Amino acid sequence: MPNPKKTIPSVSNSPNTAPWGFTPQSKIWNGRFAMIGFLSVVLLEVFSGKGVLHFWGIL
Repeated sequence: MPNPKKTIPSVSNSPNTAPWGFTPQSKIWNGRFAMIGFLSVVLLEVFSGKGVLHFWGIL
């Protein structure tokens, strides 16, 4: 006769529930911030006519 109590796993199977590390959610946010950064560099270059290093006075 099977046990009528249901066992609850102590570890969740969802990859987004990890408290830290390379979860799918963190990779999505990292990609979003990278796209924002790349777009800002391109817009800075288009509107100022200088590259980023020239704009900051490094070159």
